[in-house]
Amino acid sequence: MKNKLRLEYAINSSINILYKQLSTPSGLSEWFADDVNLKGKIFTFIWDGSEEKAEMISQKENKFIRFRWLESEDEDSFFEFKINHHELTGDVALEITDFADDIDADDTKELWDSQINRLKHTVGL
Repeated sequence: MKNKLRLEYAINSSINILYKQLSTPSGLSEWFADDVNLKGKIFTFIWDGSEEKAEMISQKENKFIRFRWLESEDEDSFFEFKINHHELTGDVALEITDFADDIDADDTKELWDSQINRLKHTVGL
């Protein structure tokens, strides 16, 4: 059984721009993977020549997008990008939900930290 990880990052960019980075092959290939292809609802993520496929299982424009790895044996595990907008301050934060084994949790968090730094760079932060 994997543990659910919730990570939140302040990313004060336009919600429209951020959502495009999270939900389109061109946006995701700028920070998340080396290349991303889309066929129907299946995203193919390519890293160092290896491919991982994920199905986009749920989304709401400018709010969130959720994927499930096709190779995953755990039907309940997914990864999700959720945009939180604080009405009073105007701050924008990205909340990531992912699943990891106990022994992989720190590595998974470090990987997300690194990826989010790349994302911030692509949106001009």
